[in-house]
Amino acid sequence: MSIYEEFLKKKHDIKPVTDFRQLVNQSAQLYAKLPAFVLRDRTITYSELEQEYKSLCTAFLNKGYQDKRIAVVGANSYGWILTYLAAATVGVVVPIDKELSNEDIIEFIKAGECTAVFADERILTQLDCENVDKYSINESKKGNISLTTLVKEGEKLYQGGNNEIDTMPIDAESMSILIFTSGTTGNSKGVCLAQKNICANINQTASMVKVDPTLHSLSVLPLHHTYETTLGHLLLLSGGSCISYADGLRQVAKNISEYRPSVLIVVPLLLEFILKRINASIRSSLPAKMLPPEDTSLLDMLKGFPALIRFVVKRKVKKTLGGRLRLLIVGAAPIKPEVIETFMFLGITTYQGYGLTETSPLIAGNNDFYMNVNAVGLPIHGVEIKIENPNEEGVGEIITKGYNVMLGYYNDPEATEIAMRGGYFHTGDLGYFDEDGFLYITGRCKNVIVAQNGKNIYPEELETRLTEEEFVSEALVLGVPNSKGGMSVKAKIYPDMDKIKEVYGDKSLSNDDIVKEIHEVVAKINDKLPTYKKILVTEVIWEAFEKTTTKKIKRFGNNVL
Repeated sequence: MSIYEEFLKKKHDIKPVTDFRQLVNQSAQLYAKLPAFVLRDRTITYSELEQEYKSLCTAFLNKGYQDKRIAVVGANSYGWILTYLAAATVGVVVPIDKELSNEDIIEFIKAGECTAVFADERILTQLDCENVDKYSINESKKGNISLTTLVKEGEKLYQGGNNEIDTMPIDAESMSILIFTSGTTGNSKGVCLAQKNICANINQTASMVKVDPTLHSLSVLPLHHTYETTLGHLLLLSGGSCISYADGLRQVAKNISEYRPSVLIVVPLLLEFILKRINASIRSSLPAKMLPPEDTSLLDMLKGFPALIRFVVKRKVKKTLGGRLRLLIVGAAPIKPEVIETFMFLGITTYQGYGLTETSPLIAGNNDFYMNVNAVGLPIHGVEIKIENPNEEGVGEIITKGYNVMLGYYNDPEATEIAMRGGYFHTGDLGYFDEDGFLYITGRCKNVIVAQNGKNIYPEELETRLTEEEFVSEALVLGVPNSKGGMSVKAKIYPDMDKIKEVYGDKSLSNDDIVKEIHEVVAKINDKLPTYKKILVTEVIWEAFEKTTTKKIKRFGNNVL
């Protein structure tokens, strides 16, 4: 029997959720006096969350927003998620990236056919939207109607006997969430999700990762992504956990010390940043004679310390991370196995997972029962995953089906038909299963470079090799036409200037010297590659790549020029 077959027989006992109203009501009944949110200026219990949710829903109904589209755009906050829950309950919520230009935000509000928009006041004052009601998520200083005002209006109506929100039918199978997948309307797809999709994913995840009132999360990732909304908020709220908010990426370390979270839901880049700080702190606090060479990994350095030093270092690291951190959920981009192993060695359980917006998002993950640091995990309960048209190495497109899979793409039946052909959602990602049933991701279908010998080259594999080298900060690998009419492998590399300065000290290096170092790194990697995979063109760039809000390098646009 494979590990996956054994996993299918193991589940945590959960209280399933069916729609957002039932989720809020059930949690209020189970965890009434426990904190749902701990904010700078107030603590909100589950009972208070239920009251404010019902009040806002009532206000929305009174405004005529039933079955209407409501956009929400702004920094992570309690007001943001409260608006999301209420808007999705009475109509359709349209989350929009706050980092977009005003013009793009307006275009998405129009594309989503929104009746109202809730935004941070600094954004709201710059949105020139005709025939769209505008509300400030924050307390308004410029005459806009605030979310707080609406909640108070709804509270009066509800207490006065307007209890429609308690009895109105909830259609959990129709679109309640409309999420646009990129930064411009020209190349964006609108993903249509139902409450059924999100709730299925909550139930599926809770059955394999225990969620309870002992968990306190610091929200870091942007809420307009399903990853943060589903796993970082709704999943936690379904189990009586508590949520606080980071003031921004630069304040994460300070906020961890302040809020002392027990769980973080993050992307790999943040974990790598934390480990770099830990490494630097250890090297600055211990005598040089106790330290291994500079190129020793943090994990090997920790393992090489005497038991007493290891104990002291682990305790100090845990204290730096608030003293209570015990679980990390990481996704949205590839992660080096050594990063997971290092946190595990420090006593912090780290689960990697895999999913997409179209799947609400999780479809595979490491879990409380089984884990493999090299894989993205096992298919989660209630989700079927197949590898379509595998090659001789077992690599093919990952396709999936389950109650968590989207309804389709907004106003785009052709794209929906292509993505959902054969009854499975086609992820566009390439991967394979090992004999135990663990899933591995090798790249994106559209990124594959086909060599002249017909073999596939996966850019992500080469990028991982490059970024493991100490002088490489970021890398992007792509195919470029060559003089023989085929494709050659090109690497665009952003050097790790801090590491270069650390190694060479006061020695002044010109850009030509740095380019030479990078070419030597590429040559070293090429020595270990078959001929068809070798990097034949290398370009050193001097500014970091443009990235998405989950810190993945954008493969198209300015990055490939």
